[in-house]
Amino acid sequence: MDIEELRTFVEVADAGGVSPAARRLAVSKSIVSRRLARLEADLGVQLLARTTRGAALTEAGTAFRDSAARVCAEIDNAKEMILPAGELRGRLRIAAPLTFGPTHLAPVIAEMGRRHPRLEIHTCYSDRFVDLISEGYDCAIRIGYLPDSHLIARRVGPIHARPVASPGYIRRHGAPETPHELLAHEAITQINESWHFMDGDKKITIRPQGRFKADNGTALISAAVAGLGIACLPNGVTDDHVKAGELVPILTRYPLPEAGIFVVRSPGQHPTRKIRVLTEMLIACFGPRPRDEGS
Repeated sequence: MDIEELRTFVEVADAGGVSPAARRLAVSKSIVSRRLARLEADLGVQLLARTTRGAALTEAGTAFRDSAARVCAEIDNAKEMILPAGELRGRLRIAAPLTFGPTHLAPVIAEMGRRHPRLEIHTCYSDRFVDLISEGYDCAIRIGYLPDSHLIARRVGPIHARPVASPGYIRRHGAPETPHELLAHEAITQINESWHFMDGDKKITIRPQGRFKADNGTALISAAVAGLGIACLPNGVTDDHVKAGELVPILTRYPLPEAGIFVVRSPGQHPTRKIRVLTEMLIACFGPRPRDEGS
């Protein structure tokens, strides 16, 4: 039984088909099919049922998938342990947010690639929450407040956000003076978004309403600059618009709780050295500065 056959099976199982698995592995579909055929022949069972829509795990394949993934991870970890100190190789698949990611995270990921020329880095930028296991990612970088989940998260830095609106919107509608007054305003939000404010030690949660919604922050910023309503976004993506006078911070007496930048990974195994190095680089970039420590 060959490790590449195991790895290929796990990729096909997670991707749901030969074609997407071939793209992930950067090999042809015929190579993927041959590897699967050899693995099934060695095991004497059918692991995948081919359909017109892709490939689905059989009962035997479902039982075998997690064990195969663990074997692949253990071999990867063993390889890392015998590499020269500091050298990384292989592939690292990262899911990162489309908002904030290309502008703030991409330079760190690019620097990681520069330092480790034998490492393949595949990054997908999207504001949706990807399923790390089913979509085959090694880790994800997430921004904000993490919902409860089975994933393991490491906080690498703080994120501060605030509500903003355009001067034109404020002229037409006024600026709310308390969080509850937001309910009388047009809000620009993602789907089912809640906003949290602090009034001293008390947290105030608002479910804003509005006619304009989008699934990434760049679109929300454009709508806010156009005067469509009030948006609540990280400072890092609104600072330039505030400096240019296109947006104005509001409700400054009611700060939002500090959010975070997190590296998340699947449970059940120790983080690979690739993930540890990425995490350390992000902490160096976004973590507290020495003058902030202990303050």
